[in-house]
This record gives sequence, structure tokens and C-alpha cells, in this order.
Amino acid sequence: MEFTEDQITRYSRHILLPEVGGKGQKKIAKARILIVGAGGLGSPAALYLAAAGVGTIGLIDSDVVDLSNLQRQVIHQTPDLGRPKVISAKEKIQALNPDVTVLTYQDRFTSKNALELVKAYDIVIDGVDNFPAKFLINDACVFADKPLVHGGILRFEGRVTTIVPRKSACYRCIFKHPPPPGLIASCQEAGVIGVLAGIIGTIQATEALKLILGIGRPLTDRLLDFDGRRTAFREIKTRRNPHCPLCGDRPTITELFDHDPETCAVKVTSNA
Repeated sequence: MEFTEDQITRYSRHILLPEVGGKGQKKIAKARILIVGAGGLGSPAALYLAAAGVGTIGLIDSDVVDLSNLQRQVIHQTPDLGRPKVISAKEKIQALNPDVTVLTYQDRFTSKNALELVKAYDIVIDGVDNFPAKFLINDACVFADKPLVHGGILRFEGRVTTIVPRKSACYRCIFKHPPPPGLIASCQEAGVIGVLAGIIGTIQATEALKLILGIGRPLTDRLLDFDGRRTAFREIKTRRNPHCPLCGDRPTITELFDHDPETCAVKVTSNA
């Protein structure tokens, strides 16, 4: 592919970087990234990946924009209230960069559609706010052998890790299974400082671009914690667990399943 003069101008600050250059920008343009959850984390990740020129961005979210979202979900605006988040987000992405193809799925992310969705993309970004969904995203990425950039936020704290199946610890290596309902409060219950979503979401976008370009040191086998009150980062080393039920030497999880027994589906909510 060849860039137009306008595209060369648009991406000139990337092209100037020795680590990117024209070849790297072409890699970005050919990349396909799935963002699960078009909310707090998905908003900055989607905007910066679109600005970077990622060729195809997929968005899956079954929610509509609510007034309480606007404190941190910066891709949505007041006139979008009541509209599907994926449609609202698609409009903002294409207004920012018409080069980007945006594929939308106004649907729940379930064990029935997860694998097919994940297989269609190069990298997956976890932008959801509930543990059952996070485990399902992880499991689908491991089965599909697709890199995953996990993110989570609550109150003033956030964390990011990058998972490369077969090469690094997966989410289940670190957290074996979802916590019992009610044990850990959600953002809706405990609150979250809005800017935290921007900090963690942009780190997730950075990780995705590094994976596309094959540069730097991704956050594999490392859990990066951020404390917004102290403006402090802490790195926690992780490693693949040979006894992991999903990616271990003798896996016991051999197919996708939904953790929510009441609905038999994990609703992709993006209140994070």
C-alpha cells in the first residue's frame, strides 16, 4: 500500500520515529484491533488507536450511553445519551480519522460469539468492568492464540498487563477464577476517578501499538499497577503457571463457557 500526501502529513510524527517509519506505519494501517467495551477504557484506547491510523477497529458493547458515563467515557458526548455506545463511538472515530474502518457489534460478548470475533482480529483490548467478561475474553484469546491487553480500574487505582498466549502468563495464571459475586465492588458501586480511565486506556493503546510494531518491551509477565492518589506505578512480576487450568501443562478448561449461571451470557458493560 502507498500513502497519499495527506496521510503522510497526518502520520508524519510517526514516520519520523526510527522505530516506526513508513514500514511501521503500514503495519499499523493493516492491523485489526478488537476493543471489548466502548466505555471508560475503550474510549481513550479507541481514539488514540484511530489517531495512530489502525486500519480496522472492532467495537463490541451492548449498552447505550448514560449520563453517568460522561464523567470518564470521553468518546461519548451529551447529545449521545440513549444511543448505542458502539454507534456513538464509531462516529467519533471516523470524524477523527476517516482512514479507519470501524466494525460494530451491538451485542453481548458470549461463549457463543467470542471465539469467532476474536479470531477476526490481530489484538484484543479488554475494556470491560466485570470479572466474568474479563475471564471470557482471556479464555477466547488463549484459544484463538491472539494477544490481549488487559486493563482494569476502580476508585483511584488501575492496572494493565499484556498477555501473549503460549509465551506469557494468562489472566487465569494470575487470577484462577472470578471472585464470588459481591466480594469486590464495581465502579458503579465504589466509584472511580474519571481521569484514571484515560491513563489506563492510553497505556493499553500503547501496548497494542508496540505489539503491532514489534518494538520495545511489552507488559508480558508484568502487572503494572497505578495509584492515582500517590501518582505512583508499581510493577508486579507474574509468570505462566504450569498448573493453570487454561494454558497449563494439563489444561482442564478445553472450551469456552459463561461464568454467569443466571443469564448464561456475559454482558459486555463498559461502566469502567
